[in-house]
Amino acid sequence: MVITSIETIPVRVPIDERLAIRAKGGTHSVSPFLLVRIHTDEGIEGLGEVSCTPRWSGEDQVTAAHFISSIFEPLLKGQDPRDIERLTTVMRQGLAGNPFTKAAVEMALWDILGKSAGVPVYRLLGGAVRESVPIKWSISGQTPQRAAEIARWAVEQGFRAMKVKVGIGDEQDLVRVREVRREVGDGIRLGVDANGAWTPAKAIDLIRRLTDVANIAFAEQPVAPGDVEWLAEVRGAVDVPIVADESVYTPQDAVALARAGAADVFSVYVGKSGGIGASRRIAAVAEAAGLGWTIGSNLEMGVGSAAMIHLALATPGITTDFPCDIIGPLYYTDSLLETPLPIGGGEARAPEGPGLGVRLDEEKVRRYRVE
Repeated sequence: MVITSIETIPVRVPIDERLAIRAKGGTHSVSPFLLVRIHTDEGIEGLGEVSCTPRWSGEDQVTAAHFISSIFEPLLKGQDPRDIERLTTVMRQGLAGNPFTKAAVEMALWDILGKSAGVPVYRLLGGAVRESVPIKWSISGQTPQRAAEIARWAVEQGFRAMKVKVGIGDEQDLVRVREVRREVGDGIRLGVDANGAWTPAKAIDLIRRLTDVANIAFAEQPVAPGDVEWLAEVRGAVDVPIVADESVYTPQDAVALARAGAADVFSVYVGKSGGIGASRRIAAVAEAAGLGWTIGSNLEMGVGSAAMIHLALATPGITTDFPCDIIGPLYYTDSLLETPLPIGGGEARAPEGPGLGVRLDEEKVRRYRVE
């Protein structure tokens, strides 16, 4: 089997405006993606997905499509798509950075390998270590009243854990989290996500105050990435676990954080890390260092979320203390898949079928395609 071509399809499905994520830096109300379809001479196709929101991923539909057509397709054409480790090395050597674009191609390779073997991707990764993946809801940095309404809705959907976006305004943050706690009660695991908005001193102060008013269970990325000592300073001064998100893109980042004692948990995305294989290497660093890991979200749609579910099902280290953010498809007004992913009730499960287990609804792909 060899790769014959790589097709890219720019799409944009509207986000439900009631759930749009407001955080440090703006509101995530528009979410373009680039679908990737790898064709082979045996008729087996592999699907991938690039998150193309520059504010969050640093990549867009134009750059992703350009690099795939001008660099990756010439490098991979004529190669056996089942040689995933070798081909990801070829991509890494052919282009620096752009992990979300690389991840889309890599997940399509896994999809082909699973389809050719007749098994789901999580089986290729060693088999399931859990029956389902625990997930939490992410509450936007809305007004305290609106945040509480979203929290109530999430509980009604079966979520038993959630996080609240903070880092927008100190007093508003405190009131927002307090009102969410008041709405959901003490039985819900509640954390906060600052997206790197605070200085170390402010992070320490606000995390302590949030713990007092809302009994938070964790704080995600309280300070900006780049200096692991800042994160270590915060971790050493507060009593709640620290989750590193924007600070950990690569296995090398994970090693640096572990050595500095800067985090209790790593937040890993298939896109942010550059693929399923790279994500598993970060998880291995966490396991070796005695740390936890979870899966974060860039509001991935169906294909990307499926890849994250397979990763989570087959990789040790995820616990109900730090549920994953595999919730992207729930934010959209429509799905591009023939069958929506089994996500809900506080858990995600793998779709049935070989490979990633997903099929595109071609009519909807045409409807939401953009030029």
